[in-house]
Amino acid sequence: MKHTIEVNGIKLYAFHGCLPEEGKIGGHYTVDISLTTDFTEAAISDELIQTIDYCDINRIVTEEMAIRSKLIEHVGQRIYNRIQNEIDNVTTLKVKIIKICPPINGDVQNVAIIIED
Repeated sequence: MKHTIEVNGIKLYAFHGCLPEEGKIGGHYTVDISLTTDFTEAAISDELIQTIDYCDINRIVTEEMAIRSKLIEHVGQRIYNRIQNEIDNVTTLKVKIIKICPPINGDVQNVAIIIED
């Protein structure tokens, strides 16, 4: 059976970007994680150990977002890799990073990258 778990709207302040100023002043980001798994046993037993702990997902995202990168593409790939390597029973995974008010010479609400299989 296929089930979906989403951890959406992880709000973070981080220092990613190609401009030196972005590394100093930082900016607001939102990260969404969606994954498929089989949590049939957890649905029956009501035991956290038989499913994916949302806290683990949030921890991985927070730790990787704290490491400065020029590109959110790079951060997204690190998050994707860690979830795949550290979380058991993930069938498919989608990582979305949204950069709020990016400095791209225009009135742009946000930019985003999505990595998924």
